[in-house]
Amino acid sequence: MDTYAALGLAALLFVKEVGVPIPVPGDLLVLGAGVATAGDPPAAVALLAIVLFAGYAGGTIQFLLARAALRRVLISLLVRFGVPRERIEGLADRLRRGGTRSVAIARATPGVRVPAIAASGLAELPMRSFGPGLVIGNTLFVGAHFLLGFVVGLPAVALIQGAAPLAIVVFVGLAVVGAIGWLVVRRRRQSPSSSGSTADAGFAAWADAACPACLTMALLAPDPVSD
Repeated sequence: MDTYAALGLAALLFVKEVGVPIPVPGDLLVLGAGVATAGDPPAAVALLAIVLFAGYAGGTIQFLLARAALRRVLISLLVRFGVPRERIEGLADRLRRGGTRSVAIARATPGVRVPAIAASGLAELPMRSFGPGLVIGNTLFVGAHFLLGFVVGLPAVALIQGAAPLAIVVFVGLAVVGAIGWLVVRRRRQSPSSSGSTADAGFAAWADAACPACLTMALLAPDPVSD
């Protein structure tokens, strides 16, 4: 991956982490970054460091904004793009009780990591609790996806070079499967008394967790905001 592409990827992930609801699956972007650096360990380490730093910086900015003047704006954006206010408040309460450990788990959990930063701001967590949790959770989630892309990268690159249209179809197919998968997750977790906003929760979750591994984790795991 050339320098401009790497910086563009980092900028996109930074903007997503700041809280702008860009409907692009973040995990597929990171997988693609791993694929792009397959066979070149030094480049992979450098790109992963850039991507992680962009996530740390963007997440910290969103957290600080959510704790202060833009709290209502960021939460309204999350609600508009499918994360119910009740889910954010429930997650905030859990993060308030669990501190660093809960932040780390939430940021590493598909379907919950999107509202976790705003919820941390809503919970008014101290930076000494939020910061380490953000670093640990982001490193686990992003690092695992990047490593997966790096490991399967050489065969994937060969596929792209030999059949670019097929590769595009596969990528689009994964995104579609991700959307359908999150609809299934949403239906499984939706109670009869759920509000209309809960019914739309799958969209925001899909935007940051569309790979098959994430879908499997979300289907098997209990709801992290339930007691």
